Amino acid sequence: MQWYLLSKTLAEEAAWKFAKEKGIDLVVINPAMVISPLLQPTLNTSSAAVLYLVNGAEAYINASHGWVNVKDVANAHILAFENPSANGRYCTVERVAHFSEVVEILHELYPNIPLPQK
Repeated sequence: MQWYLLSKTLAEEAAWKFAKEKGIDLVVINPAMVISPLLQPTLNTSSAAVLYLVNGAEAYINASHGWVNVKDVANAHILAFENPSANGRYCTVERVAHFSEVVEILHELYPNIPLPQK
């Protein structure tokens, strides 16, 4: 079970229920994997996925994910707040990339770090 994903889903469901009961206009911003320099001393889920590759993973996951810069997520929140017609759910994704592409990007940025080949 992926508890993090479940907790996000249940929290959003609770927020929608609460907003409906209280007559609150709710807008939800759902970002993809969020990438940026870290401000906190702990890893977030997105950074942990990249760190897994950098820390000597034998293989990368055969999957694609959406990726977005944290500044774009922040701007989406501002736009949703400032635009009275904003409603519902918004997904923020800059691009979709397979983990093989992420490995290629990491290799270009850090050619001396051993990264998985497959």
